[in-house]
Amino acid sequence: MRERLTSIDLLRGIVMMIMAIDHTRDFFYYPHANPTDLATTSPELFFTRWITHYCAPVFVFLAGTGAFLSTTRGKTPKELSWFLLTRGAWLIILEITLVRAGWMFTLTDFHMLVGQVIWAIGWSMIALSALVFLPVRAVGIFGVVMILLHNAFDGIHVNWQNPLGWLWAVLHTGDILTPTNGVRFLPLYPLIPWIGVMAAGYAFGQFYTKPADVRNKQLRILGLALIGAFILVRGINIYGDPSPWSLQKDVVFNVLSFLNCSKYPPSLCYLLMTLGPAILFLSVAERFKGALTQIPIVFGKVPMFYYLLHVPLIHGLSVLFEYFRTGDATWMLSGNLFTATPPADFGYGLPAMYAVWLLVLAILYPLCVWYSKLKMQSKNPLLSYL
Repeated sequence: MRERLTSIDLLRGIVMMIMAIDHTRDFFYYPHANPTDLATTSPELFFTRWITHYCAPVFVFLAGTGAFLSTTRGKTPKELSWFLLTRGAWLIILEITLVRAGWMFTLTDFHMLVGQVIWAIGWSMIALSALVFLPVRAVGIFGVVMILLHNAFDGIHVNWQNPLGWLWAVLHTGDILTPTNGVRFLPLYPLIPWIGVMAAGYAFGQFYTKPADVRNKQLRILGLALIGAFILVRGINIYGDPSPWSLQKDVVFNVLSFLNCSKYPPSLCYLLMTLGPAILFLSVAERFKGALTQIPIVFGKVPMFYYLLHVPLIHGLSVLFEYFRTGDATWMLSGNLFTATPPADFGYGLPAMYAVWLLVLAILYPLCVWYSKLKMQSKNPLLSYL
Protein backbone atom coordinates (compact mmCIF):
# COMPACT_ATOMS: atom_id res chain seq x y z
CA MET A 1 0.00 0.00 0.00
CA ARG A 2 2.88 2.35 0.77
CA GLU A 3 4.26 2.02 -2.80
CA ARG A 4 0.85 2.52 -4.35
CA LEU A 5 0.22 5.70 -2.41
CA THR A 6 3.67 6.94 -3.34
CA SER A 7 2.87 6.62 -7.04
CA ILE A 8 -0.30 8.65 -6.55
CA ASP A 9 1.58 11.24 -4.50
CA LEU A 10 4.15 11.44 -7.30
CA LEU A 11 1.51 12.26 -9.93
CA ARG A 12 -0.32 14.67 -7.65
CA GLY A 13 2.95 16.41 -6.77
CA ILE A 14 3.92 16.79 -10.43
CA VAL A 15 0.62 18.46 -11.28
CA MET A 16 0.95 20.71 -8.22
CA MET A 17 4.34 21.85 -9.48
CA ILE A 18 2.93 22.41 -12.97
CA MET A 19 0.00 24.36 -11.51
CA ALA A 20 2.43 26.93 -10.16
CA ILE A 21 3.57 27.61 -13.74
CA ASP A 22 0.12 28.92 -14.63
CA HIS A 23 -0.20 31.08 -11.56
CA THR A 24 3.31 32.46 -11.99
CA ARG A 25 2.30 33.39 -15.54
CA ASP A 26 -0.75 35.20 -14.15
CA PHE A 27 1.41 37.48 -12.03
CA PHE A 28 4.62 37.80 -14.07
CA TYR A 29 4.00 37.36 -17.78
CA TYR A 30 3.05 40.26 -20.02
CA PRO A 31 -0.50 41.30 -19.07
CA HIS A 32 -3.57 40.65 -21.18
CA ALA A 33 -1.78 38.01 -23.27
CA ASN A 34 -4.22 35.16 -23.90
CA PRO A 35 -2.20 31.93 -24.37
CA THR A 36 -5.09 30.11 -26.05
CA ASP A 37 -6.01 32.83 -28.55
CA LEU A 38 -4.58 31.25 -31.69
CA ALA A 39 -4.61 34.61 -33.50
CA THR A 40 -2.07 36.12 -31.09
CA THR A 41 -0.34 33.33 -29.18
CA SER A 42 2.91 31.49 -29.88
CA PRO A 43 3.43 27.71 -29.57
CA GLU A 44 5.65 28.15 -26.51
CA LEU A 45 3.09 30.38 -24.76
CA PHE A 46 0.25 28.04 -25.74
CA PHE A 47 1.98 25.00 -24.26
CA THR A 48 2.92 26.97 -21.15
CA ARG A 49 -0.81 27.22 -20.56
CA TRP A 50 -1.80 23.85 -22.05
CA ILE A 51 0.43 21.73 -19.81
CA THR A 52 -1.31 23.21 -16.78
CA HIS A 53 -4.66 21.86 -18.02
CA TYR A 54 -3.69 18.60 -16.35
CA CYS A 55 -3.77 20.10 -12.89
CA ALA A 56 -7.43 20.52 -11.97
CA PRO A 57 -8.70 17.23 -13.48
CA VAL A 58 -5.93 15.18 -11.86
CA PHE A 59 -6.30 16.99 -8.54
CA VAL A 60 -10.08 16.39 -8.43
CA PHE A 61 -9.85 12.83 -9.76
CA LEU A 62 -7.19 11.80 -7.23
CA ALA A 63 -9.15 13.40 -4.40
CA GLY A 64 -11.83 10.83 -5.18
CA THR A 65 -9.23 8.06 -5.36
CA GLY A 66 -7.84 9.11 -1.99
CA ALA A 67 -11.32 8.92 -0.50
CA PHE A 68 -11.69 5.33 -1.71
CA LEU A 69 -8.24 4.35 -0.45
CA SER A 70 -9.17 5.58 3.03
CA THR A 71 -11.77 2.79 3.10
CA THR A 72 -9.00 0.23 2.56
CA ARG A 73 -7.36 1.54 5.73
CA GLY A 74 -10.44 0.82 7.84
CA LYS A 75 -12.58 3.95 7.48
CA THR A 76 -16.27 3.06 7.41
CA PRO A 77 -18.71 4.62 4.90
CA LYS A 78 -20.26 6.65 7.72
CA GLU A 79 -16.86 7.95 8.88
CA LEU A 80 -15.81 8.72 5.30
CA SER A 81 -19.09 10.49 4.59
CA TRP A 82 -18.71 12.74 7.62
CA PHE A 83 -15.11 13.55 6.74
CA LEU A 84 -16.01 14.41 3.14
CA LEU A 85 -18.96 16.52 4.23
CA THR A 86 -17.00 18.54 6.79
CA ARG A 87 -13.84 18.86 4.72
CA GLY A 88 -15.85 19.91 1.69
CA ALA A 89 -17.54 22.66 3.69
CA TRP A 90 -14.15 23.72 5.05
CA LEU A 91 -12.69 23.98 1.54
CA ILE A 92 -15.56 26.18 0.38
CA ILE A 93 -14.88 28.51 3.32
CA LEU A 94 -11.18 28.55 2.47
CA GLU A 95 -11.96 29.45 -1.14
CA ILE A 96 -13.82 32.64 -0.26
CA THR A 97 -11.41 33.65 2.52
CA LEU A 98 -7.74 32.60 2.47
CA VAL A 99 -7.54 31.53 -1.17
CA ARG A 100 -9.24 34.73 -2.27
CA ALA A 101 -6.95 36.77 -0.03
CA GLY A 102 -3.94 35.19 -1.71
CA TRP A 103 -5.16 36.33 -5.12
CA MET A 104 -6.44 39.77 -4.12
CA PHE A 105 -4.43 40.63 -1.00
CA THR A 106 -7.58 41.73 0.82
CA LEU A 107 -9.83 40.12 3.42
CA THR A 108 -12.45 42.87 3.48
CA ASP A 109 -13.44 43.63 -0.12
CA PHE A 110 -16.09 41.10 -1.23
CA HIS A 111 -17.40 42.93 -4.29
CA MET A 112 -16.10 40.14 -6.53
CA LEU A 113 -16.16 36.47 -5.50
CA VAL A 114 -14.89 33.62 -7.66
CA GLY A 115 -15.60 29.91 -7.27
CA GLN A 116 -12.37 28.26 -8.42
CA VAL A 117 -10.94 24.76 -8.10
CA ILE A 118 -11.03 24.58 -4.28
CA TRP A 119 -14.70 25.57 -4.40
CA ALA A 120 -15.38 22.79 -6.93
CA ILE A 121 -13.47 20.22 -4.87
CA GLY A 122 -15.39 21.24 -1.75
CA TRP A 123 -18.81 20.78 -3.37
CA SER A 124 -17.67 17.58 -5.08
CA MET A 125 -16.66 16.17 -1.69
CA ILE A 126 -20.05 17.09 -0.27
CA ALA A 127 -21.73 15.26 -3.16
CA LEU A 128 -19.41 12.28 -2.71
CA SER A 129 -20.29 12.20 1.00
CA ALA A 130 -23.75 11.01 -0.08
CA LEU A 131 -22.58 8.78 -2.93
CA VAL A 132 -20.23 6.67 -0.76
CA PHE A 133 -23.22 4.76 0.64
CA LEU A 134 -23.85 3.34 -2.84
CA PRO A 135 -21.94 0.40 -4.34
CA VAL A 136 -18.61 1.53 -5.78
CA ARG A 137 -19.69 0.44 -9.26
CA ALA A 138 -22.77 2.68 -9.02
CA VAL A 139 -20.63 5.65 -7.98
CA GLY A 140 -18.36 5.04 -10.95
CA ILE A 141 -21.27 4.78 -13.40
CA PHE A 142 -22.72 8.02 -12.01
CA GLY A 143 -19.39 9.80 -12.55
CA VAL A 144 -18.75 8.46 -16.04
CA VAL A 145 -22.30 9.24 -17.24
CA MET A 146 -22.00 12.82 -15.96
CA ILE A 147 -18.68 13.24 -17.77
CA LEU A 148 -19.98 11.73 -21.02
CA LEU A 149 -23.32 13.50 -21.25
CA HIS A 150 -22.93 16.96 -19.74
CA ASN A 151 -21.97 18.57 -23.06
CA ALA A 152 -25.40 17.60 -24.40
CA PHE A 153 -26.79 20.46 -22.29
CA ASP A 154 -24.39 23.16 -23.52
CA GLY A 155 -27.13 24.83 -25.55
CA ILE A 156 -29.38 25.38 -22.54
CA HIS A 157 -29.10 28.86 -21.03
CA VAL A 158 -31.29 30.17 -18.24
CA ASN A 159 -31.39 33.81 -17.14
CA TRP A 160 -29.85 33.90 -13.70
CA GLN A 161 -32.78 36.00 -12.45
CA ASN A 162 -35.04 33.01 -13.15
CA PRO A 163 -35.83 31.18 -9.87
CA LEU A 164 -33.53 28.32 -10.95
CA GLY A 165 -31.22 30.34 -13.18
CA TRP A 166 -28.59 30.80 -10.49
CA LEU A 167 -28.50 27.04 -9.91
CA TRP A 168 -27.92 26.32 -13.60
CA ALA A 169 -25.10 28.87 -13.65
CA VAL A 170 -23.44 27.21 -10.63
CA LEU A 171 -23.94 23.71 -11.98
CA HIS A 172 -23.22 24.10 -15.67
CA THR A 173 -22.76 27.41 -17.48
CA GLY A 174 -20.57 29.41 -15.08
CA ASP A 175 -22.43 32.64 -15.89
CA ILE A 176 -21.63 35.53 -13.56
CA LEU A 177 -24.23 36.15 -10.86
CA THR A 178 -25.22 39.26 -8.91
CA PRO A 179 -26.66 37.92 -5.66
CA THR A 180 -26.98 41.40 -4.17
CA ASN A 181 -26.18 45.00 -5.07
CA GLY A 182 -22.45 45.58 -5.34
CA VAL A 183 -21.55 41.88 -5.14
CA ARG A 184 -20.81 39.64 -8.12
CA PHE A 185 -20.07 35.93 -8.04
CA LEU A 186 -18.33 34.06 -10.86
CA PRO A 187 -18.67 30.24 -10.59
CA LEU A 188 -15.56 29.78 -12.73
CA TYR A 189 -15.59 26.05 -12.00
CA PRO A 190 -19.22 24.94 -12.56
CA LEU A 191 -19.88 21.83 -10.50
CA ILE A 192 -20.87 19.66 -13.46
CA PRO A 193 -18.88 17.64 -14.39
CA TRP A 194 -16.36 18.10 -11.54
CA ILE A 195 -18.63 16.12 -9.22
CA GLY A 196 -18.55 13.36 -11.83
CA VAL A 197 -14.76 13.51 -12.08
CA MET A 198 -14.40 12.98 -8.33
CA ALA A 199 -16.97 10.17 -8.36
CA ALA A 200 -15.08 8.47 -11.21
CA GLY A 201 -11.85 8.91 -9.26
CA TYR A 202 -13.47 7.24 -6.26
CA ALA A 203 -14.39 4.16 -8.32
CA PHE A 204 -10.92 4.25 -9.91
CA GLY A 205 -9.49 3.53 -6.46
CA GLN A 206 -10.59 -0.10 -6.86
CA PHE A 207 -7.65 -0.65 -9.20
CA TYR A 208 -5.41 -0.21 -6.15
CA THR A 209 -6.88 -3.29 -4.47
CA LYS A 210 -5.36 -5.48 -7.21
CA PRO A 211 -1.83 -6.89 -7.54
CA ALA A 212 0.58 -4.35 -9.01
CA ASP A 213 1.22 -6.21 -12.27
CA VAL A 214 -2.50 -6.71 -12.95
CA ARG A 215 -3.33 -3.14 -11.96
CA ASN A 216 -0.63 -1.54 -14.09
CA LYS A 217 -1.65 -3.53 -17.17
CA GLN A 218 -5.27 -2.45 -16.73
CA LEU A 219 -4.26 1.17 -16.13
CA ARG A 220 -2.18 1.14 -19.30
CA ILE A 221 -5.13 -0.16 -21.32
CA LEU A 222 -7.50 2.37 -19.73
CA GLY A 223 -5.14 5.29 -20.25
CA LEU A 224 -4.54 4.43 -23.91
CA ALA A 225 -8.28 3.91 -24.44
CA LEU A 226 -9.07 7.37 -23.07
CA ILE A 227 -6.38 8.95 -25.24
CA GLY A 228 -7.78 7.12 -28.27
CA ALA A 229 -11.29 8.27 -27.35
CA PHE A 230 -10.07 11.86 -27.17
CA ILE A 231 -8.51 11.67 -30.65
CA LEU A 232 -11.67 10.08 -32.06
CA VAL A 233 -14.22 12.41 -30.44
CA ARG A 234 -12.18 15.54 -31.07
CA GLY A 235 -11.46 14.45 -34.62
CA ILE A 236 -15.14 13.92 -35.45
CA ASN A 237 -15.64 17.48 -34.19
CA ILE A 238 -19.40 17.17 -33.62
CA TYR A 239 -19.76 16.53 -29.89
CA GLY A 240 -17.60 16.76 -26.80
CA ASP A 241 -16.48 20.38 -26.83
CA PRO A 242 -18.38 23.65 -27.38
CA SER A 243 -15.39 25.03 -29.29
CA PRO A 244 -14.69 22.86 -32.36
CA TRP A 245 -11.21 22.82 -33.78
CA SER A 246 -10.53 24.29 -37.21
CA LEU A 247 -7.83 24.50 -39.85
CA GLN A 248 -5.25 27.17 -39.14
CA LYS A 249 -2.37 28.83 -40.95
CA ASP A 250 0.00 25.83 -40.70
CA VAL A 251 0.36 22.32 -39.30
CA VAL A 252 1.61 23.49 -35.90
CA PHE A 253 -1.39 25.72 -35.33
CA ASN A 254 -3.69 22.98 -36.60
CA VAL A 255 -2.38 20.86 -33.72
CA LEU A 256 -2.84 23.75 -31.30
CA SER A 257 -6.45 24.14 -32.42
CA PHE A 258 -7.03 20.40 -31.96
CA LEU A 259 -5.64 20.55 -28.41
CA ASN A 260 -7.39 23.81 -27.52
CA CYS A 261 -10.24 22.27 -25.54
CA SER A 262 -12.65 24.10 -23.24
CA LYS A 263 -11.85 24.20 -19.53
CA TYR A 264 -14.66 26.44 -18.21
CA PRO A 265 -16.61 24.21 -17.80
CA PRO A 266 -14.37 21.24 -18.63
CA SER A 267 -15.57 19.56 -21.79
CA LEU A 268 -15.59 15.82 -22.42
CA CYS A 269 -12.63 16.28 -24.78
CA TYR A 270 -10.75 18.28 -22.14
CA LEU A 271 -11.19 15.52 -19.56
CA LEU A 272 -10.26 12.73 -21.97
CA MET A 273 -7.19 14.71 -23.04
CA THR A 274 -5.98 15.14 -19.46
CA LEU A 275 -7.14 12.08 -17.51
CA GLY A 276 -6.04 9.59 -20.19
CA PRO A 277 -2.33 10.51 -20.04
CA ALA A 278 -2.53 10.84 -16.23
CA ILE A 279 -3.81 7.27 -15.87
CA LEU A 280 -1.22 6.07 -18.37
CA PHE A 281 1.46 7.72 -16.22
CA LEU A 282 0.16 5.91 -13.13
CA SER A 283 0.66 2.61 -14.94
CA VAL A 284 4.43 3.18 -14.90
CA ALA A 285 4.83 5.58 -11.96
CA GLU A 286 5.98 2.88 -9.55
CA ARG A 287 9.10 2.38 -11.67
CA PHE A 288 10.36 5.87 -10.92
CA LYS A 289 12.77 5.97 -8.00
CA GLY A 290 15.51 8.23 -6.78
CA ALA A 291 16.07 11.61 -5.18
CA LEU A 292 14.39 13.64 -7.91
CA THR A 293 11.07 11.87 -7.40
CA GLN A 294 11.09 12.87 -3.74
CA ILE A 295 10.49 16.52 -4.61
CA PRO A 296 7.08 16.03 -6.24
CA ILE A 297 6.20 13.29 -3.73
CA VAL A 298 6.66 15.76 -0.89
CA PHE A 299 4.39 18.27 -2.64
CA GLY A 300 1.89 15.51 -3.41
CA LYS A 301 1.60 14.52 0.24
CA VAL A 302 0.50 17.99 1.35
CA PRO A 303 -1.41 19.41 -1.66
CA MET A 304 -3.74 21.73 0.26
CA PHE A 305 -0.91 23.18 2.35
CA TYR A 306 1.03 23.76 -0.87
CA TYR A 307 -1.98 25.34 -2.58
CA LEU A 308 -2.69 27.78 0.24
CA LEU A 309 0.92 28.95 0.27
CA HIS A 310 1.80 29.17 -3.40
CA VAL A 311 -0.64 31.86 -4.59
CA PRO A 312 0.20 34.48 -1.91
CA LEU A 313 3.88 33.64 -2.36
CA ILE A 314 3.74 34.26 -6.12
CA HIS A 315 1.62 37.37 -5.60
CA GLY A 316 4.02 38.68 -2.96
CA LEU A 317 7.05 38.08 -5.18
CA SER A 318 5.29 39.94 -7.99
CA VAL A 319 4.71 42.94 -5.72
CA LEU A 320 8.33 42.80 -4.56
CA PHE A 321 9.67 42.63 -8.11
CA GLU A 322 7.47 45.52 -9.19
CA TYR A 323 8.55 47.63 -6.23
CA PHE A 324 12.24 47.11 -6.99
CA ARG A 325 11.63 47.67 -10.70
CA THR A 326 9.70 50.93 -10.42
CA GLY A 327 9.60 51.93 -6.75
CA ASP A 328 5.79 51.76 -6.75
CA ALA A 329 3.60 48.63 -6.60
CA THR A 330 0.47 50.32 -5.29
CA TRP A 331 -1.65 49.23 -8.25
CA MET A 332 -0.90 45.59 -7.35
CA LEU A 333 -2.38 46.05 -3.87
CA SER A 334 -5.74 47.36 -5.02
CA GLY A 335 -7.61 44.21 -4.05
CA ASN A 336 -8.69 43.67 -7.63
CA LEU A 337 -5.46 42.86 -9.40
CA PHE A 338 -6.90 41.31 -12.54
CA THR A 339 -9.10 44.29 -13.39
CA ALA A 340 -6.43 46.84 -12.56
CA THR A 341 -4.63 48.64 -15.38
CA PRO A 342 -0.93 47.76 -15.22
CA PRO A 343 1.81 50.10 -16.45
CA ALA A 344 2.55 49.79 -20.13
CA ASP A 345 5.97 48.31 -19.45
CA PHE A 346 4.84 45.75 -16.87
CA GLY A 347 5.53 42.07 -17.37
CA TYR A 348 8.36 39.65 -18.11
CA GLY A 349 9.06 37.11 -20.85
CA LEU A 350 8.77 33.36 -20.53
CA PRO A 351 12.42 32.72 -19.47
CA ALA A 352 12.10 35.12 -16.53
CA MET A 353 8.68 33.71 -15.67
CA TYR A 354 10.04 30.16 -15.54
CA ALA A 355 12.95 31.32 -13.39
CA VAL A 356 10.50 32.78 -10.88
CA TRP A 357 8.55 29.51 -10.97
CA LEU A 358 11.68 27.59 -9.96
CA LEU A 359 12.28 30.10 -7.18
CA VAL A 360 8.72 29.53 -5.92
CA LEU A 361 9.27 25.76 -5.81
CA ALA A 362 12.58 26.20 -4.01
CA ILE A 363 10.90 28.30 -1.31
CA LEU A 364 7.92 25.96 -0.94
CA TYR A 365 9.88 22.70 -0.74
CA PRO A 366 11.34 23.00 2.78
CA LEU A 367 8.01 24.29 4.09
CA CYS A 368 6.21 21.27 2.63
CA VAL A 369 8.87 18.91 4.02
CA TRP A 370 8.26 20.38 7.47
CA TYR A 371 4.48 20.07 7.22
CA SER A 372 4.66 16.56 5.79
CA LYS A 373 6.73 15.45 8.78
CA LEU A 374 4.34 17.21 11.14
CA LYS A 375 1.37 15.32 9.67
CA MET A 376 3.20 12.02 9.99
CA GLN A 377 4.24 12.60 13.60
CA SER A 378 1.03 14.14 14.88
CA LYS A 379 -2.18 12.26 15.65
CA ASN A 380 -4.27 15.44 15.55
CA PRO A 381 -7.17 14.65 13.16
CA LEU A 382 -7.54 18.35 12.30
CA LEU A 383 -4.36 18.14 10.22
CA SER A 384 -6.20 15.92 7.74
CA TYR A 385 -8.29 18.97 6.80
CA LEU A 386 -5.24 20.83 5.49
